[in-house]
Amino acid sequence: MRAVFVQLQCVPGKTYEVANALYEREVVSELYSTSGEYDLLMKIYLEDEVDIGKFINENIANVPGIVRSLTTLTFTAF
Repeated sequence: MRAVFVQLQCVPGKTYEVANALYEREVVSELYSTSGEYDLLMKIYLEDEVDIGKFINENIANVPGIVRSLTTLTFTAF
């Protein structure tokens, strides 16, 4: 299993709606509101054989109110 971090940029005023929709889909392990260019930072865990791009497109990026996403893969925990 691997950890994947996804930052989300939301339509102004829709951040809480996006966060609620993500929790309803039960795809997020941790979700934080952030400052800066992106509004939310989420941590998800995926099985090694899962296609990350397809998972994000089918389960996260299609949530109404998301404008843009940035995915960061992790390799080693220290």
